[in-house]
Amino acid sequence: MSKTPAQRARKHGDRAAVAPSARPGARVPAQPAAPKPQQAEGNPKLIIIAALGATVFMFWYFHLLTLPQMTQLSGGLAMPDSMVAGFTPAYVEQLRGAMNADALGQLSYVHKTAGTIFALVFGLAFALVFGAWVRERAARWAGFALVGAFVVVRVGGNVAIDTALGSQPFSAGQAILAAVLVVAGWVLFALVPLLWAASAVLSSRRRRAAASQAA
Repeated sequence: MSKTPAQRARKHGDRAAVAPSARPGARVPAQPAAPKPQQAEGNPKLIIIAALGATVFMFWYFHLLTLPQMTQLSGGLAMPDSMVAGFTPAYVEQLRGAMNADALGQLSYVHKTAGTIFALVFGLAFALVFGAWVRERAARWAGFALVGAFVVVRVGGNVAIDTALGSQPFSAGQAILAAVLVVAGWVLFALVPLLWAASAVLSSRRRRAAASQAA
């Protein structure tokens, strides 16, 4: 028959009343570490990389494949979207004369599909980049503002080009508006990744400076 703690204490002293695991110096069996939850497949970094890959693909498809093919319908004249430095109303009028109604309809369709998708995919990708990879609040919100401006300007530029090419009679004001939007779109297209790169460089330098101070 097992003895009670009081009986063990009277016979063997106070140490006998204490459970072995509670005695000073006693080894307590280590509890197995809880398994770490596996990283979800929907890792934000993978989503951002996929979005950036889609952006590169759409840029190639729209600017490097589709728009150059449209020159076959314009007698070799470049599409306004490709002209980084802009264009004059005279050029738009010349392009109007070189493209028939079917060609203008095809260009408008390209703008509504590939052109719009490219702008939206670019905007989504870099909104994710600034939201996840940029820590400075001011830089993050500046990035969001640039991304939003890019999407609006690029989509508006596509509409302005189609309007200028299809206006009856020809409107020089519409052509100038289209040129301004196209140039602004290219400027924003360059500024968005430049801001991201500058933010990454500054953040890296701050981490190095903090690490050197801590050492």
